Amino acid sequence: MTKTLTRIAFLVLVMGGGILIGTLTGPGEWYANLNKPVFNPPGWVFGPVWTVLYVLIAMAGWRQFERDRGSPAMRLWWAQLGLNFLWSPAFFVLHQPWLALVVILALLVVIVLFIKHVRPVDRVSAWAFVPYLAWVAFATVLNLSIAVLN
Repeated sequence: MTKTLTRIAFLVLVMGGGILIGTLTGPGEWYANLNKPVFNPPGWVFGPVWTVLYVLIAMAGWRQFERDRGSPAMRLWWAQLGLNFLWSPAFFVLHQPWLALVVILALLVVIVLFIKHVRPVDRVSAWAFVPYLAWVAFATVLNLSIAVLN
């Protein structure tokens, strides 16, 4: 597979997966009726933020894949993607904010481990995950707040 095809495949996987998960598990009436903290962002914020983050996630993924597709970094990348895609069904479909909190805490740990693991050899991928780390840390606090308030 050429580099161009690899990069397109990662973008399609990450963006397509994110769009599919978001479409199938988007917030509905249940979420609208939850008590939320004052710092809960308006709904329109999530689409643009996740679009940028998914591009950065895909880029870090293809960089690690091109470097060594069987590496520990690549396994961490796959783990974060799985946890990322699992959070919405846990929260929005199962209506389980506490379960979703467990998922997002695991995601946060895997993101930190990915950054720590790739930083010495691929600073671009490490820095690409910093905004993701910041957003997921914020989302963790938001998830916890919603769980406590409800």
